[in-house]
Amino acid sequence: MDWIMGIQRALDYTEAHLTEAVDFEAAAKAACSSSFHFQRMFTMLCGFTLGDYIRMRRLALAAEDLMQTDNKVIDVAYQYGYDTPESFSRAFTRFHGVTPTQARHGGKVKSFSRLSVKLILSGGSTMDYRMEKKDAFKIVCKKIQVHKPQGDTATADISAFWAKCSADGTMDAICKYGKFDTLHGVLGICFSDELSGSGFPYGIGVAYNGAPLNGEALELVEIPAYTYAVFTCKGPMPDAFKETYTKICTEFFPQSSSYEYGNGVELEVYPSADVQNPDYTCEIWIAVKEKK
Repeated sequence: MDWIMGIQRALDYTEAHLTEAVDFEAAAKAACSSSFHFQRMFTMLCGFTLGDYIRMRRLALAAEDLMQTDNKVIDVAYQYGYDTPESFSRAFTRFHGVTPTQARHGGKVKSFSRLSVKLILSGGSTMDYRMEKKDAFKIVCKKIQVHKPQGDTATADISAFWAKCSADGTMDAICKYGKFDTLHGVLGICFSDELSGSGFPYGIGVAYNGAPLNGEALELVEIPAYTYAVFTCKGPMPDAFKETYTKICTEFFPQSSSYEYGNGVELEVYPSADVQNPDYTCEIWIAVKEKK
């Protein structure tokens, strides 16, 4: 119930600031979550990002203002966060299918109602997971900056990064430094503790075996000690990953009485490159902390 109330508080905060710059950190704080995990969970639950929700709510309210008041288009544009009437008109037309002027004179527009959280009976399904305490360890990895911390855009960017590293020899270079005794595979590393306004770093790497680095454009990074919730993911990638992560967001954490996100790292452990095999099995490791 605390989680449900937290999501509702975040939605209430967002609605109260639609005509201002919405602070994603403040919204996440209202939900007792980090910005990264709140935005990711929001997208998993709703099917669109928090940024998309804000944009669509603003454009729906702007249409109401144009039809119900005599406010100038430029004033409505500024009220809902657009720097120029031109950028407002482009966004408005893409969303509604008519221009602001046409909307004012009887053109059909779209509504987009505010979200609210309701308690429904759900679940009844099983998830394979275990808890692991892991000391600090080092990884060798190649990083990119993912520019959207959630949703299909991030998935596409990450999939393209894996394909590039496999094709250009980076994967072979990384694996030379691999130690596979506890993490039995190549790692996808989501550095969710380094979220910024422009996204978050994502790496492909391995647990470091201590061999001297030979000048490759790779990074040596220390992962702090964490407790992890480890989930089994079965099926071809990336669909199986998205399905499992959705269940983690919507079932495991909301219903867990003991653990919440630890605002650390998330590890994807891939034992082989046979990711299109319908029987493929990998793991998702999420840093957690005990609830207070």
